Amino acid sequence: MNKKGHVLNAVLLSIGLAYLLEPAGDETTFATVLQVGVPVTLGALFPDVDTAFGRHRKTLHNLPILVGFAAFPFYFGNLEWVWLGILTHYVLDVAGSKRGIALFYPVWKKEFGLPVGVAVTSRQADLVTVLVTAGELLIAGAVIYRADVWASETARAMLGL
Repeated sequence: MNKKGHVLNAVLLSIGLAYLLEPAGDETTFATVLQVGVPVTLGALFPDVDTAFGRHRKTLHNLPILVGFAAFPFYFGNLEWVWLGILTHYVLDVAGSKRGIALFYPVWKKEFGLPVGVAVTSRQADLVTVLVTAGELLIAGAVIYRADVWASETARAMLGL
């Protein structure tokens, strides 16, 4: 996807997540949009910094970068949502574009993608971006609203209850 697609994805995802986390639709929801939206958008743009150096869709489009940003808040107490922007950037490049990304770079340079993507310059790129974002929000909603049930059921099963 292009930068416009990544920003569109990040903004729509941030608004959707804010309503999943704070569904009241009041100033708390709006504050959550900003709290989530700014770092998610920054994270969504970060992987494309590799267009200025390194190899695009390899240098900053891989799992070690994502793991580093996911671990960052545990060590430094900030950037809690940046990893999500990076993850959604990857999802959009894998599911929304034809090329894919090198998830295991620098160990393995092979690019992985799904056969459902469109060319970055396609007129359908915005539609694909919205569809991918809707899928991401469905998964986020399932995690947010069902994680406690899944954890409880798993614990009971492990304990034989």
